[in-house]
Amino acid sequence: MTVKEIAELAGVSIGTVDRVLHNRGRVSRGTRERIEEIIKDSGFSPNPIARRLKRNREYRFYALVPQLSQDSGYWGQARQGILEAADEITSMGVVSQILEFDRYDATSFHRATKRVLESPCDGILLPPIMPDESRAFINTIEGKIPYVFFDAHLPDTHPLVTIGQDSFRGGHLAGRLASLFAQGQRGTFAIMTAHTEDYHIKRRREGFLDFASSAGYTVVLRENVDLEKETLVNKELEDLAIQYPDLLGVFVTSASAHRLAQAAWEFRKKRPLVVIGYDLVLENHRLLLEGKIDAIISQRPEYQGRRGLLDLYRSIVLGRAVQSSVEIPLDVYIRENAPALKKFHGEERPKGKEVLRAP
Repeated sequence: MTVKEIAELAGVSIGTVDRVLHNRGRVSRGTRERIEEIIKDSGFSPNPIARRLKRNREYRFYALVPQLSQDSGYWGQARQGILEAADEITSMGVVSQILEFDRYDATSFHRATKRVLESPCDGILLPPIMPDESRAFINTIEGKIPYVFFDAHLPDTHPLVTIGQDSFRGGHLAGRLASLFAQGQRGTFAIMTAHTEDYHIKRRREGFLDFASSAGYTVVLRENVDLEKETLVNKELEDLAIQYPDLLGVFVTSASAHRLAQAAWEFRKKRPLVVIGYDLVLENHRLLLEGKIDAIISQRPEYQGRRGLLDLYRSIVLGRAVQSSVEIPLDVYIRENAPALKKFHGEERPKGKEVLRAP
């Protein structure tokens, strides 16, 4: 059904229908109700291309994403999903740009957000993994620029959509997996964490501790470990093995389980050590297939990035309602069900053009 047909059925002008559709101008209550009833019965949806042409403008979205190499390539997978979504909506007059920042450098994050604030911007997609910096930025745009969170949640903020897993349940699941792979042995598990400030990392840790408490396991925390440096991970594992002779396994709360798995390989030749981690990044995937990692919990970062940008488009360009919360399933990969390495990390992917990096 067209706007013209709605106008004819309602006995009004096209301009009156347009005012109801866009909620502007004065329309009598009875006329508005009559038009809205016709719209509801017909399932009418405004044509986004026609709306864009009428408004004679383009939309500009920004995605703020950590450097692609950080967190063992996790953000590269999220970026791929963002680029795929950007390719889908570019014909609708949407320009999507990615600004990278160093997640270990607040100044880098500030440069990226400054770039956004100084540019025309209709919507923002970001993972609030630097809580203090993210909250300060959100305070400057709240009520002015719509935004979508993915990968993590930030309490007391009001995004259009939050996309991510229930981190507490994820940590609880990691505890159950560790227990299953330990095959009923009693002893100590360790949690190894790099980003203790991140809200979702804290919730994973709390979930694991909750399971361990109910199951009667001892848990030791190793926080602020530099999981980017294998030598430091080796030292942490050596210290754990000396201090806790009954060490059963280690849960790595981020995508860097592969560094622990490499360090643990010689250790595992002497006695079992369970390794549980997050995210099917390339090195985790490879070591999972080699049996050096026991289980990986996947967050579908590519889907999260794609869904986040498309939800911005649906809400801002199409004017459609979107879910306020999208919960990502807790996918579990073990050696037996992991997809083929080449197929999962294939290089035949679309190459995005609209990518900017903050200086």
